[in-house]
Amino acid sequence: MEKENLKEIYLAGGCFWGTEHYFKQIDGVVDTEVGYANGITENPTYKDVCTDKTGFAETVHVTYNPDKVSLKFLLEMYFKAIDPTSINRQGHDTGTQYRTGVYYTDSFDEATISKVFDEEQKHIKGKVVVENLPLKNFYKAEDYHQDYLDKNPDGYCHLPQSLFEFARKAMDNHGNRQ
Repeated sequence: MEKENLKEIYLAGGCFWGTEHYFKQIDGVVDTEVGYANGITENPTYKDVCTDKTGFAETVHVTYNPDKVSLKFLLEMYFKAIDPTSINRQGHDTGTQYRTGVYYTDSFDEATISKVFDEEQKHIKGKVVVENLPLKNFYKAEDYHQDYLDKNPDGYCHLPQSLFEFARKAMDNHGNRQ
């Protein structure tokens, strides 16, 4: 598929190691890259982001084929992997870098994102506190963070292994959700 036919979305879901690995399992996701989004400094390092002073969220840049998987489906899967009512915390990880957020580069995506957020709000107790914002900036994380759980299968992850299996099986052979 030509690169110009692909779409992208940036998803912050706590520690980016597990979030990246989760989205890599979904048929139609063609590339992932972990990094730091929507902060206030230039070229942050992991050490900088962990100070809680840069405003960056650990984020996964997801590139996907819209002919195979929709943004709506990806966002529905995203909500299965996060606690949308938790502020600056996912699992045991706490700090502003672990906040949740959906950051878009195409303003046409905002309507779909808002619709999925509204649907999610109907099905949970508490208020959805996930950011829904345009992407201001994104800096690629250090190489050792890229594909971390592929390189370190027993590495730390706040997401349960069963969620990765769920993501692999989320669509049947006809591109329909199961």
